[in-house]
Parts: sequence; C-alpha cells; structure tokens
Amino acid sequence: MLLNLRRRRQRWRRSRPFWGGLFAILAGSWICVLPLAPLKIMLQQGVAGIPSVLMGIVMIVLGLTAWFAPPQRSLAGVLTTLIATAALVLSNLGGFLIGTLLGILGGGLMFAWQPYARDAGKAESAVAAPPPPTPHHDPQGAQP
Repeated sequence: MLLNLRRRRQRWRRSRPFWGGLFAILAGSWICVLPLAPLKIMLQQGVAGIPSVLMGIVMIVLGLTAWFAPPQRSLAGVLTTLIATAALVLSNLGGFLIGTLLGILGGGLMFAWQPYARDAGKAESAVAAPPPPTPHHDPQGAQP
C-alpha cells in the first residue's frame, strides 16, 4: 500500500511542473511574510508593504495553478517571472533578493516544463516511414 501511494505521488509530480510551482510558492511565501518582520529588518512597512503581500499571494496562486492546471503553465510561468522582477522594486528588494531569485527560477521552470511522454519510444517506432512513390500510371496507356 505504501509503495502504491509512493508511485501515485511520483506520477502526480511528474505530470506537472512540480519544482517550478514549488519555487513560486516558496518565493511568494518569502515575499509575503517579509513585511511582517520586525521594523529593524524592514525597508517598507505599513501601507507601502501592501504590494508585498499582494504580490506574494499572487505568486502562491500562480504556483498552485501550475500544479493543478498544468496546461496554464506557460502563462503562470511568465506572470511569476514578471511579478518576481517587479517585487525587486516594490517589495523590500524582492524579499532581499531571495524571493526574486526563487520566483524567476520557478517561473522559468514552469515555462520550460513539457509533459512527460511515457511511451515516447513506442510512439517513435509507431511512426512509419512514408510509402515509396508509386510509378505514374496513365489510363490511356501513354508512356511519359
């Protein structure tokens, strides 16, 4: 039973951009939590910290979108990269660069991910070479 559960989890993880979504969720969490840090650490606090929380929440949602709606991975990857880059300016240097770097990495991984073709070898062997050209047949019996 444990082995079956492990196989199901592995199959689920391979059928979507898991690592890209995970990095986006981590980046969003880091950017989102940073405004709650003590005043000595913060560069912006109060109303100016609202963009940090909003960008963090959006990045978390985009990471979850990559996990639960893999066909939307390209849009989620581009948006995650853009938001992570904007966080560099709008959100305490993008979570002191950690959030921005994690977001850019996660967005790139989401955008670059391709579905795993389980039967790739079978699919390649199933593609047959085109049939050889047949000689031209003229119904009137004339030769070309």
